[in-house]
Amino acid sequence: MNLINRVKGIIVNPKNEWNTIQQEQTSSTTLLMNYLLPLVLIPVVASFIGYGLIGRNMPVIGHVGSLSFGIRYAVIMLINMIAGVYLTAFIIDVLAPSFSAVKNYNNAFRLVVYSYTPMLVAGIFYIIPGLSVIVFLASIYGLYILYVGLKPMMQVPEEKVTVYFIVSLIVLIAVYVILSMILSAIIIRPVFTAPGAF
Repeated sequence: MNLINRVKGIIVNPKNEWNTIQQEQTSSTTLLMNYLLPLVLIPVVASFIGYGLIGRNMPVIGHVGSLSFGIRYAVIMLINMIAGVYLTAFIIDVLAPSFSAVKNYNNAFRLVVYSYTPMLVAGIFYIIPGLSVIVFLASIYGLYILYVGLKPMMQVPEEKVTVYFIVSLIVLIAVYVILSMILSAIIIRPVFTAPGAF
């Protein structure tokens, strides 16, 4: 698997790319090391530069940005991305039997990793924090890629794909919000409460 070709394929033509991916036997460990981690470095490094070196003016708070804040933000980004992939794959796999899909964690993991691709690539825009909305838009496109990949990767019947997707999405949003709140409370809050934090 060529990283650049896979990124291009999953973003430009996800339906065809899912058919190719379905036939592969890539392990979750290989995918983590050779695909996910290199792409995760894009938003992690970009957010460190954006919040650690450039900063951002925010209403009421003022200028937000310092080396310490950039490091903490990058750490949150790294943990969120990696943990998010594993949690999402776990949830999709656990829900599979409820929607007559085939329970297969490795396929669920591959489904999620490749669905994260647009968001991870767009993570370069974290270099300018004001452009982070582009990352959000890319993540919405990633949801479409996830939706398209559900049927070939999890072998879910056509009539249950939409419900499976919606239920998974609701659970994922709840998990992601809780995870973000916990990480922010542990890592970011000390920066905001410290004298001269910004």
